[in-house]
Amino acid sequence: MRFDLLLRNGLVIDPANGVNEERDVAIAGGKVAAVDRDIPASQSKRTIDVSGLIIVPGLLDIHTHMYATPGHRRAWAGDHSILPDGFSFRSGVTTMVDTGSAGWRNFEDFRLRVIDRFQTRKFAFVNIVGLGMVSNEMEQNVHDMDLGRAVDTVREHADVVVGIKTAHYCGPEWISVDRALAAGRKTGLPTMVDFGFFRAERPYHELITQRLGAGDITTHMYLAPIPWIDKEGKIPGFFYQARERGVVFDVGHGAGSFIFRNAVPSIEQGFYPDSISTDLHALSMNAEMIDMTTVMSKFLAMGMPLEEVIRESTVSPARIIDHTELGHLSPGAVADVAVLRVLEGEFGYLDVAGGRLNGTQRLLCEMTLKDGRVMWDWNGRTGTDYTELGATYGIRNVDQIILP
Repeated sequence: MRFDLLLRNGLVIDPANGVNEERDVAIAGGKVAAVDRDIPASQSKRTIDVSGLIIVPGLLDIHTHMYATPGHRRAWAGDHSILPDGFSFRSGVTTMVDTGSAGWRNFEDFRLRVIDRFQTRKFAFVNIVGLGMVSNEMEQNVHDMDLGRAVDTVREHADVVVGIKTAHYCGPEWISVDRALAAGRKTGLPTMVDFGFFRAERPYHELITQRLGAGDITTHMYLAPIPWIDKEGKIPGFFYQARERGVVFDVGHGAGSFIFRNAVPSIEQGFYPDSISTDLHALSMNAEMIDMTTVMSKFLAMGMPLEEVIRESTVSPARIIDHTELGHLSPGAVADVAVLRVLEGEFGYLDVAGGRLNGTQRLLCEMTLKDGRVMWDWNGRTGTDYTELGATYGIRNVDQIILP
């Protein structure tokens, strides 16, 4: 047999390869072995029929907080974070990126406790503040924004670090942004900016048209204070100027950073995000954000085409973090796969301020594979009818059982 697993009769949407049609996906040795029509089931050890479902590359969520182990109360680097495996595979996510929960002082601890454990594929941005997101007060400490030590940390952990992060700075100066950008330039990596508190002395339009460069990321793009609409109801020109400069726009939904008042006109006028992400943490997962497929569903409800929603959840974020081995189903690629169902009906979606948007579709993850291994199987497709398995199936050490 040529293949270990064959997914048959699904609609394959693989934007990286321009595929949007019914095909089969064959997997061997943890890699995508073939994507073609009518691959014979006889060539595979196991075949799963996914008729009526959508086969896409494993989803990449490039804005999460996973440093849940230090024990700090009410902290993103602590109790507000989540551990990845409980939230990734069930929503089709195979790769998560932590965005600056740890800085140069505690990144080694974060790596030991989280990054080097668990099955979800993990990367991280290093916070320019040494203690990362231990507290909002700590994030104001300009003396802890040590450029040299941040650069050293990035280089020491180059296999998992994908960029520099700054977040939640309250002051009127540009120091947190400038220090983070300087570290990014020295390491050749992008800087992600959570602008945090808006000040007249450092306007948002200056951030994206003068400070950020090609590949740098403005996250929480639909945050309420960002001026998405001018007096004529149009998107201001500085957004397009920023995109021409190569600035990356990331959703980062979170518990306080997504407003339909900004997102709907952006989608209606064709200014799509570069990456759909959750800002997953303990406060957002049980609030309006919920999970990755829900955030993607909100974009469907706003009128974004399904293929674009998949693009901004797979190949586009993979390119943003410069891990182009991910986010596609090319033969030879790692077999990270999500199998999705598009539910039809009446659904309601919330933004973070109580705004509601109605939709007629909702994405549900039916199955997730990482490295060719089934990690999530919502509908039990990998199983066999229990009546066909015999009287002793599931019993360990049958020969040692004494019957009455």
